[in-house]
Amino acid sequence: MSHYAPDTKYQDLAPAGIIPQAGNAVEYITGTWRLQRPHRRDEDCIDCLFCWVYCPDAAVPVQGESVKGLQFDYDHCKGCGICAQVCPKKCIDMTPEGH
Repeated sequence: MSHYAPDTKYQDLAPAGIIPQAGNAVEYITGTWRLQRPHRRDEDCIDCLFCWVYCPDAAVPVQGESVKGLQFDYDHCKGCGICAQVCPKKCIDMTPEGH
């Protein structure tokens, strides 16, 4: 089976909890869980890519070797703030959702 339907019974799943369709998180919008969102000040960004490396949700898009000018993937960003914590230039601010 290459993809499980949401109503698949446990008897029809692969044994041992194997997930045969790895990488399927992109199919699920999880950004609505967020209470705060990151905003990057590109003028202060040095393209160290720490935000990209440490983001647990792959919500930091990269084009070539740069994140400048690119918006966070707010469909998948859960607002954990790790990107802001690891930024050496402190150019990522976490702001309350909706502001």
